[in-house]
Amino acid sequence: MNPDLLAAIIIEGQKNIRNISIIPRDYHFEDSLNYVLVGLRRSGKSTLLFKRAQDLVNKQNVDWSQIVYLNFEDERLDGFQLSDCNNILIAANQLTTKKHYFLFDEIQNIEGWEKFARRLADQGESVYLTGSNSKVLGHDIVLRLGGRYMAKYIAPFNFSEYLTAKNISHDKLALLDTVNNGQIRAVANEYLRYGGLPESILLSDKRNYLTNIYQNVFLADIIVRNKIRNEKTISLLIRKIADTVMHIVSYANLYKNVKSVINTVSRNAIIDYIDYAKEAYLIFSTKNYFAKFNERESSPKYYFTDNGILNLFYIDKLPALLENIVAIKLHNKYQKKLFYLKSKKTGVDIDFYVPASKTAIQVAWEVNDTSKEREIGNLLKLADNFTEVENLVIVTHGEEETIEKEGKTIQLVPLYKFLLE
Repeated sequence: MNPDLLAAIIIEGQKNIRNISIIPRDYHFEDSLNYVLVGLRRSGKSTLLFKRAQDLVNKQNVDWSQIVYLNFEDERLDGFQLSDCNNILIAANQLTTKKHYFLFDEIQNIEGWEKFARRLADQGESVYLTGSNSKVLGHDIVLRLGGRYMAKYIAPFNFSEYLTAKNISHDKLALLDTVNNGQIRAVANEYLRYGGLPESILLSDKRNYLTNIYQNVFLADIIVRNKIRNEKTISLLIRKIADTVMHIVSYANLYKNVKSVINTVSRNAIIDYIDYAKEAYLIFSTKNYFAKFNERESSPKYYFTDNGILNLFYIDKLPALLENIVAIKLHNKYQKKLFYLKSKKTGVDIDFYVPASKTAIQVAWEVNDTSKEREIGNLLKLADNFTEVENLVIVTHGEEETIEKEGKTIQLVPLYKFLLE
């Protein structure tokens, strides 16, 4: 691969990135670390690379000539091989001999790319990588790169980013303005149904776009990557998992439900397929804080990483979408330190528990006379039997109230406020 051609492509990339308008996102990068960005397809990994380049130039006095961006899906790089990688360094040094910042998109297209990435890290270069989930996954990427890179999970837009992208103010003063507050509530309903994939925001046909993204994740990141022959089985399994949102489900139950339709499936295959869906960042799970280790692993609650994709499986299941969007916000912040609470001994049944903030959260579309006793009763029962919890919250679709009962305070928080906390 000719170094002069690479230099020309790098210069073109510098010009393109300079002129891109990007929504600020809440991600921080340490200057001393190298990163590989992972997450669901189309969640904004490449755009975050561009933002990192802009910040280096605008905030740290890096010159544009130091930014070395290459997208290995560029047809001009077709046939690029590992032996060509050193020419990237030659091309970069043609532009400047100052320190370089390497940003590589879809680097998995180079067979053996890990060797080059490790060499750059060993030489003290600053490197940022993204790749298709079909070959570059956060669960094994750190090991494959010899511990020289940090995996950073990139989620779809959170609600604040979603509002920013739609040019809707959402600071404290904006929440007090009647018109603006109404806009925020309306957009919260849109976000609830269609999720936060960045490219979907301004599209009129969001459902068709989300269908295409799901098919890409399903086929490329699950079926092709894992060489699955029985496509129908895993398709049915994912549908069954969508039906279980809000509920605890065991491997045994999922196996039983799928086997009733496709009797050739094995229990081990079901466990593997669930892992594949997790590795593709399609789903995640929470575990019972009160359970023993083996029970935690075998009886989780599953959620989807984007509400828009989950909603493809539904006709009208707003309560499930509400719980899923709450799960997404909490999972993006706390990852594996998010749990649910279920105790046969005390009868406690709580949707979410965050040990870090000592907070227990119930989710209810509305707290009416029928559900009020159940939701509040569960939280009070928890507070009486579990001294570690200090904050009791019920996330609702639109209700807001402070309830004082039995010496305990329970906050009812509407969805839009919870998402902006």
